[in-house]
Amino acid sequence: MNYRKLGRFNVRVSEVGVGGWLTHGRSIDDDSTSEIIHKSFDLGVNFFDTADVYNNGEAEKSLGRGIKGLKREDLVIATKCYFPMSDRPNDRGLGRKHITESVHNSLKRLEVDYVDIMQFHRFDSETCLDETVRAIDDLVRAGDVLYWGVSEWTGQQITDLVHTAKELNANPPASNQPIYNMLTRGIEEGVLQACEQFGIGNVVFSPLAQGVLTGKYQPGLAAPEGSRGADTSSNMFMKRFMDDETLTHVQNLKEFAESQGFGLAEFALAWCLRQKQVSSVIIGATSAAQVEANVKASGMQLDSLIWERAERILEGR
Repeated sequence: MNYRKLGRFNVRVSEVGVGGWLTHGRSIDDDSTSEIIHKSFDLGVNFFDTADVYNNGEAEKSLGRGIKGLKREDLVIATKCYFPMSDRPNDRGLGRKHITESVHNSLKRLEVDYVDIMQFHRFDSETCLDETVRAIDDLVRAGDVLYWGVSEWTGQQITDLVHTAKELNANPPASNQPIYNMLTRGIEEGVLQACEQFGIGNVVFSPLAQGVLTGKYQPGLAAPEGSRGADTSSNMFMKRFMDDETLTHVQNLKEFAESQGFGLAEFALAWCLRQKQVSSVIIGATSAAQVEANVKASGMQLDSLIWERAERILEGR
């Protein structure tokens, strides 16, 4: 496993991290979660991602139980807040009250004394940036949070946030967690440039497009039983990739990756990691075997011509 700094900040995260968006506390039990986490750690993974809203807190609880037996200082744990956690009027958003209470509740669910990275899950148009920045800066100064960042913010929103932190003499954001994969490349226009300018590291989610870039889905066929594509409670974000044309291109890409000596999943993850602004790719796993296959992407160095050919294949050229 190779490790990268979180942007310009001197904390190193594994190039492949493990997240629990649709798995921890939901589709796999605690024993399986623990097995996956410990196997991941044995393979060099030190970065584990979660959020308070994932299964309404159950993902954090499951991760907290899963890391038992591992040294806390060997782990980089990231969580997030913003989305409503109840019907209470202040249990949402990025105001001081919600951020402070969210962090403290996450610490209880994770059963840890601090989180390495707290990220704001979405931009909050109803809260002034100075309130948000002062709240998280106070939590950093208190030792509850070491680094902080955002998720799915635009390049301009990130720029405004950095400038606000500077004006307040507050600790600046260190991370950004956007969606990024070979089929979803929106951050290449604006977001990556802002992150590079301010030294922010990107820890990208859905690097395999919800599993589409594993090649398991075939054009003209129903999604395999037991797969995410067949789960109507979790496949809503991948439906846009499930048309026959896209799936045909993915199958062609799979053939190309295998001709180069790689599985499609590790190839697609390595494509994300070709960007120097990407610190880590966050995978979801329902088995230790999936982690073993995906960590092979770490350290993969391929000629730019191979990546260009891969991109043309996905475009149908």
